[in-house]
Amino acid sequence: MSDGASGRYQAAYDRSLSDPEGFWLDAARDIDWINPPRRALDDANPPFYRWFPDARLNTCFNALDRHVIGGRADQTALIYDSPVTDTRATFTYAELLDLVGRAAGILQNLGVEKGDRVVIYLPMIPEAVISMLACARIGAVHSVVFGGFAPAELAARIDDARPKVVITASCGVERSRVVPYKPLVDDAIRQARHRPEYVVVVQRPQAEADMGERDIDWASAMRPGTVAPAGCVPVAATDPLYILYTSGTTGHPKGIVRDNGGHAVALRWSMTNVFGLQPGEVWFTASDVGWVVGHSYIVYAPLLTGCTTVLYEGKPVGTPDASAFWRVVESYGAAAMFTAPTAFRAIKKEDPDGTLLAGRDLSRLRSLFLAGERLDPDTWQWATDRLGVPVVDNWWQTETGWPIAANLVGLQQMPIKPGSATMPVPGYDVQVLDDQGRPAEAGQEGAVCVRLPLPPGTLTTLWGDDERYRASYLSAFEGYYLSGDGGYRDDDGYVFVMGRTDDVINVAGHRLSTGALEAAIAEHPAVAECAVIGVADPVKGQVPRGLVVLKSTGDAAQVDEQVVREELLDLVRRQVGAIASLQRVDVVVALPKTRSGKILRRTMRQVADGESPATPSTIEDPSVLDDLAEVLRS
Repeated sequence: MSDGASGRYQAAYDRSLSDPEGFWLDAARDIDWINPPRRALDDANPPFYRWFPDARLNTCFNALDRHVIGGRADQTALIYDSPVTDTRATFTYAELLDLVGRAAGILQNLGVEKGDRVVIYLPMIPEAVISMLACARIGAVHSVVFGGFAPAELAARIDDARPKVVITASCGVERSRVVPYKPLVDDAIRQARHRPEYVVVVQRPQAEADMGERDIDWASAMRPGTVAPAGCVPVAATDPLYILYTSGTTGHPKGIVRDNGGHAVALRWSMTNVFGLQPGEVWFTASDVGWVVGHSYIVYAPLLTGCTTVLYEGKPVGTPDASAFWRVVESYGAAAMFTAPTAFRAIKKEDPDGTLLAGRDLSRLRSLFLAGERLDPDTWQWATDRLGVPVVDNWWQTETGWPIAANLVGLQQMPIKPGSATMPVPGYDVQVLDDQGRPAEAGQEGAVCVRLPLPPGTLTTLWGDDERYRASYLSAFEGYYLSGDGGYRDDDGYVFVMGRTDDVINVAGHRLSTGALEAAIAEHPAVAECAVIGVADPVKGQVPRGLVVLKSTGDAAQVDEQVVREELLDLVRRQVGAIASLQRVDVVVALPKTRSGKILRRTMRQVADGESPATPSTIEDPSVLDDLAEVLRS
């Protein structure tokens, strides 16, 4: 690490831990407040910490109004690009403010007040962004549920959040099919104990929905002059902005609560310091607004900063091919892009030589950011070689809302170490702890934890369940947030996150992370994607099994699968050692994933162990898991 990079980063990081009051009050100056904060941290009731307890603001005002007032009225705020419907649209800050004001007026006319909840169940269309900001404008609490979730999953979220209104669309559009949404919502409401008063429906031409007594047509209600635009409702910095549900181990979803003030300060700070984006620049996050990445880095962070954000309704491949991302970056002159490693593994599989990059003008692209799954060194190298820009890993969670560890390119870019998310982000006191809660030595794997208090923008509790919040995250090690991920820090302090702690394999008393085995397998030139799971063994307790997807074009398409298997076993023996006991690798067509790109290792392990797990509600394609079942059980 260079002295310059170390100095600038280290000074900010050290101050964030030694003087959090001063550090975060300084960061808060980039937000417009109704009542500016005089205090940063309220630590009177640990472990329930609150940020900016004496302040008031409005998040929507900070995302839209202040930019219009400050001279960005005619700058593009939102670009909608949908290859699945062949639609493109742009919205200036002034146009988006007008639409959000009217949508907020509709909600007020339906009786939605400050603190009321609104469930948003929409595809990747502009109305999703408009609805979220409309809730923020009137102090309502939005809960976005990924469009296409099964009715039972949606019903569970309706019962927990108890929304006054649900906003949905008639359908979602995918590469090869149209998915009717409205019947799913109707079924969910029938199953739920709580009954929302109204359902607002965005009718899409691909499949219009039948309307019932409680249903409101979005387009009709949004006609100019139909409703008075709503003004901004002041809220306390500690008031909730949104609930975002993440799956719980008991089957009951956990409602992550994000506040208004800490969230605005942290995301605004991160956009410039972590990602290096300045007001006016174009930012492309290829995710979904139903996930935390979509909340934070499609909607809130870029708009709080005054950037232009791209809302993309499509896939990395198949809409129409593996050049989809390059088209978007070129068309809109994106300065930086953010997506999941899974997306790049899919692109690499379809176009391993990067031939579809030829002729694309990506000259404005400065950085590619990847997060959501472990970024294996092979995928990092492939992207770095093809794009010629820094490919930057960052690690965080739904619970934290913004990066825990990253290479802070806006503050000072540090040398990249493939496989590492680089250094802890200011505000996060990251520690690797052993089973007894003691700090691990450099290079020793353990539980990656964060010393309390967590910084602004992270979860404040679970919706309606403080005790579950404490039990789920704060009970394992006194004074620490348990991330659930395992990893280590090297001699330079770089953070290496190797996977979920329940993905650690115990082979005859030796603990091995799946990440280390996968890193070795991914180095093989024929491998596009891989996963390692630990399956039950009567002698060793567990043994690893590898599953690989091979590249589909180029020289890799001609390889002999048995030869590849033998080479992979040898590769793991040489890099990890014989103790790994990897003796079986299966070549498969695809790996089961969530819609956000996470590989379902736990579910595959359960199937391999002879269990019959319920198909996860977040799975992108259930048929992939069905097709794998015979392989896993053999």
